[in-house]
Amino acid sequence: MTAAQRSYDAVIVGGGHNGLVAAAYLARAGRRVLVLERLGTTGGAAVSTRPFAGVDVRLSRYSYLVSLLPEKIVRDLGLRFTVRKRSVSSYTPYRTPSGDSGLLVGGDRDRTRASFAALTGSDREYEAWRAFHGRTARAARRIFPTLTAPLPTRAELRARVDDAETWDMLFEQPIGVAVERHFAHDLVRGVVLTDALIGTFADAHDPSLRQNRCFLYHVIGGGTGDWDVPVGGMGALTDALADAARAAGATLLTGHEVTRIDTDGTRAEVAYRTADGEGVVAAEHVLVNASPHTLAALLDEPAPAAAEGAQLKVNMVLTRLPRLRDRAVDPREAFSGTFHIAEGYGQLADAYAEAAAGRLPGAPPSEIYCHTLTDPSILGPEAAARGCQTLTLFGLHAPARLFAADPDGTRDAFLAATLAQLDACLDEPIADCLARDADGRPCIEAKSPLDLERELRLPGGHIFHRDLSFPYAEEQHGDEQGGTWGVETAHANVLLCGAGAVRGGGVSGVPGHNAAMSVLERAAG
Repeated sequence: MTAAQRSYDAVIVGGGHNGLVAAAYLARAGRRVLVLERLGTTGGAAVSTRPFAGVDVRLSRYSYLVSLLPEKIVRDLGLRFTVRKRSVSSYTPYRTPSGDSGLLVGGDRDRTRASFAALTGSDREYEAWRAFHGRTARAARRIFPTLTAPLPTRAELRARVDDAETWDMLFEQPIGVAVERHFAHDLVRGVVLTDALIGTFADAHDPSLRQNRCFLYHVIGGGTGDWDVPVGGMGALTDALADAARAAGATLLTGHEVTRIDTDGTRAEVAYRTADGEGVVAAEHVLVNASPHTLAALLDEPAPAAAEGAQLKVNMVLTRLPRLRDRAVDPREAFSGTFHIAEGYGQLADAYAEAAAGRLPGAPPSEIYCHTLTDPSILGPEAAARGCQTLTLFGLHAPARLFAADPDGTRDAFLAATLAQLDACLDEPIADCLARDADGRPCIEAKSPLDLERELRLPGGHIFHRDLSFPYAEEQHGDEQGGTWGVETAHANVLLCGAGAVRGGGVSGVPGHNAAMSVLERAAG
């Protein structure tokens, strides 16, 4: 069957996780649904792959942890998908005149308190930590359920938060103000601030509040802010979603690149090309699981403001975990949570200033996650028997502009500088622990924003497609789509269901759910 032979109630452009969520909901509601995916597989950026020849390890290549996926979506679609909690939240190494140590958050309360006291000399920072995260946890419980409902107004969301100090901290003042007010120690401040910088290039005091929006989405997931490990890797989620969409009757076609959308607001035509030729399919609704930049190009409309990603993504397979300079902690504990590198408050500010000035940061900050300590199922039998582990590194303050003149050379230099910061925390070079592929090459790969733009068509390599929006109905961009669900565009029957929608970003399925609800609500009304 070819798409050109059919007319559909809904055509979904892009088979990433949000598009699959929308397809499953609409097909379960009895709609005729077609998904057109450019690549050879569905899943988009939420996939598991074996990037190293002859090494049977399924890495979550571009996205790693799950927090923003509502249990409602898993339950509604009957997904065979689970996550596991990490036993440790984070570990941050530091050096003192008497030796190397680390701030360990997790395990149990007494141990965490003792770790704070060893770093700061008192219980003050620990109590501040508890109070601060108590505020964000209360806000999370009140805000997260709104993500899969019609957009609240700003006033409605403020009333729901029902705490003026917390509202000001998250929505009104740069997050740096709250961090500096609550915490005194540079390292503790840095650990808190990192949640505001994952995927966002900003300073703690940026007046745009880009960092606040990023922080908000990092602390409200699931109503708890927990970041969990997907069992079977991130591809297990998108495989389950594809299965759910197909089981409901949706048609999923890979190797179909959409080239144009024509619409009069009531009916639309979607043109596509394949390796064998071109075609056109008719639809009542078109849901675009791609960036606002791609949507504008497909509609032949002016492009929105440029987007710029700012991260270095690194995947590694190790024969064993490296030894730490801090002998008081087991590497299995340190790497089971988020391992912070060069992320003191001052270090983050310096790295941002250097990158904003067009220079490679002298001490690039980054975070490491070890999937296999929580979920070893992604290891093949031989890799498991050898005791292999995976590490995925997310480097901060690596804006696309730094890579423009010399993409490969700058990526290599950025990787070397980042690994040097990691090595400074280790008792042996990380290179000594890398597994080798079938050709004898070390199992490590790095992706710059320009690589992500080329491979996944993320505009400027921006993992959220553009700056995140606050989760309420108020204009955040000059081209904001607004609307009841935050997915609507200027065309009544064309919806944005990707990360660039209001309440988009991250592996959540929320834009896909909301686009489907918008379609069904219009039909019912």
